[in-house]
Amino acid sequence: MSENTSQQFNFELVSSEEKLVSEPAWQVTIPGEEGTFGVRAGHSSLVSSIRPGIVEIVSAQGNTPSKIFIAGGFADVTATNCTILAEEAMKLEDLDQGDIEQEISSLSSNLDNAKDDVEKIRLTRQLTLAKAKLTAITGQLAA
Repeated sequence: MSENTSQQFNFELVSSEEKLVSEPAWQVTIPGEEGTFGVRAGHSSLVSSIRPGIVEIVSAQGNTPSKIFIAGGFADVTATNCTILAEEAMKLEDLDQGDIEQEISSLSSNLDNAKDDVEKIRLTRQLTLAKAKLTAITGQLAA
């Protein structure tokens, strides 16, 4: 059965380190700053900031989505293209729950001992990102 390519659009996900995805997609779900939104071929043009979370990419209707965690960034959407510029991105299966839980514990401890506001802000951002990674893995909000 051949895929109807008119139902697909060009999708790219780029981080500062590398281009993670460059392929046709049937649907992409993006964690926008104002809420999660889906993109399909023919979508209205928009630019959106992205919050930390999971981008789901469905290459063909009915396929299982691939999932990539992003730390935030921007999405540029047109009727035929969707490009995500991510601050940091990694495949969901590459995240290790034990490592992230340890990171959260360490960051929480460091935050309690922070010496100034600049350090508190930096640690709070790192802690928020680590909790978003844990939520992406478990599907439950991190405390």
